[in-house]
This record gives sequence, structure tokens and C-alpha cells, in this order.
Amino acid sequence: MSAEISILDLFLQASLLVKLVMLILLGMSIMSWTVIFKRSKALSVAEKQSAVFEDKFWSGNDLTSLYQEIKQKKDQLSGSEEIFYSGFTEFARLRKNHAAEAHFVMDGTARSMRVAVAKEVDELEMHLPFLATVGSISPYIGLFGTVWGIMHAFIALGAVKQATLSMVAPGIAEALVATAMGLFAAIPAVIAYNRLTNIVSKLEHNYATFSEEFHSILHRQAMTGREHA
Repeated sequence: MSAEISILDLFLQASLLVKLVMLILLGMSIMSWTVIFKRSKALSVAEKQSAVFEDKFWSGNDLTSLYQEIKQKKDQLSGSEEIFYSGFTEFARLRKNHAAEAHFVMDGTARSMRVAVAKEVDELEMHLPFLATVGSISPYIGLFGTVWGIMHAFIALGAVKQATLSMVAPGIAEALVATAMGLFAAIPAVIAYNRLTNIVSKLEHNYATFSEEFHSILHRQAMTGREHA
């Protein structure tokens, strides 16, 4: 019976343009799920790495010793480790060259850490705009396919003398599949975008807070060094 027709059958019976719309939506859905899984994993790793490093940082270890340890893997740093490395590297360089100018040293250190924070946030946000795009445009692409399919069905219906519901129903059903696929692509993308963006916001806040606290520690060291100079 026609009521038992499958989505595959509807796809095969659809017009060429509706088929193209469905394939585009299927591709966007596959790509968005790939981004969702990859970014979820990357953000989870970033959260864990940040927590582990900050626990080590606040455990009372000597900053110079911690810096030397981090320096050994400088090409693999991320998150709070990268912010610490960038800040301490600039602090040590400027303090060596401008030992008596604490404010100059701290301004340069703060700029270095701000740049590091911005780069880390950019890395965390990678591909997230794609999810927002999929969530925004997929329903409209599906709706376009539906409108075109229904229009095509009614044009075909107008060519016959005796029109029945059974004649137009398959064409409308084929068209509505495009709308369903648009929603299928959009809904997970929107949910994932909101969830992942919230995680990025929390990590950005953590990075900014760590940067400020580390800056305060280095500022005390810079002022102490000037007093001893």
C-alpha cells in the first residue's frame, strides 16, 4: 500500500531539484554531527587539561620550576598552560631588559597573556559558526524543497481531467520529506551550538580569571624586584 512507502522510495520518486535539496541537507547533517563529536571531545579535553594544570599551579610549586617543566613541551601547550608560558616568557624577557621598570614589564606581560587568551578562545570556537549556520538555514532549505515539490505536484495534477487525493498525496509527501530533513539537520545543530558555546564561555572566563590572578602574582614579583634593585 502507498501508506507503507519508505523514505527511500519518496526520495527516489521526488523531482531532481527536491533530490538535490535532500542530498544537501543530508550532507549538512553529516558534517554537523562530525563537528559536534569533534568539538565536544576537544572541549572536554580542554576542560580537563585546564583543571589539571591549575591544580598544579596552585599547589605551591616554584613558578620558575613549573615554567621549565612546561617549556619542555612548548609545542604541545594549550589553554592555561599556553597562557602561563606566554606570560612568564614575556615577563622574564622584559624583566631582564628593564629590571627597574615594573609597570613597563607588567604591561607587556598583560598584553602577551591577552593575546594568548584570544588565540585559545579562537581555537575553542573553531567550526562552531558552522553549527550556527546549519541551524539557521537548514529549515529554509528544506522549506524551499517542500514548496518546489508541492508546486511540481499541483502542476502535474492540473494536467489531468479527474484529480483525486491519491494522485497528489505522493507528491506532497515527497516534498514534506525535505522539510523533515531540514529540521533533522537544524535541531541537533542548534542544541549542540548552544551547549558548546556555553562550555567555551566558561573556559574563556576561566582563562581570563587565571590570567588576572597570574598577572597579580607576577606584579608582586616585579615590585619586589624593583625594591631590591
